[in-house]
Amino acid sequence: MSSSKARFDPAQASKFFTKHGHSGWLGLRYRAHGENWVELELPWREDLLGEEDRAVLASGPIVSLMDMASGMSIWTTKGDFTPIATLDLRVDYQRPAKECAAVIGRVECYRTTKSAAFVRGIAHDGDPDDPVAHVAGVFMTIDRDPRQGKVPMGQDAASSAGTGDE
Repeated sequence: MSSSKARFDPAQASKFFTKHGHSGWLGLRYRAHGENWVELELPWREDLLGEEDRAVLASGPIVSLMDMASGMSIWTTKGDFTPIATLDLRVDYQRPAKECAAVIGRVECYRTTKSAAFVRGIAHDGDPDDPVAHVAGVFMTIDRDPRQGKVPMGQDAASSAGTGDE
């Protein structure tokens, strides 16, 4: 009998994520994944428009798409579903999405340290060579619940907490 945990599987996890919470409300869909990347889709919906006179998805749902794809790429890279927090997610918009078009977000986790994970990716509406936006972000990885056990104090606190460069 094996006691090892199953590796995080974004295809399986998306069955939950895309049916519940904010991701579920947005209607995010799983598309594909690799060793360190995840691709999700935000379908076009009239209630997600940025402007009444243009049938273009608003920027807020696109940020949510990229944030979720970022988290899933981190869990995929680490192989484990552990708590993370978005510290910084920069979104550089290149152009509006095409009218009535879904937006696809593909994010890769290109580096992890003891306490951080770094991501980059693109959002596009059908042509990855003509992106709607580029994203880059850093997430804090949380290995344990700080409410459980003691939090480091005193002189050793800095070395125990880590800088992320270990």
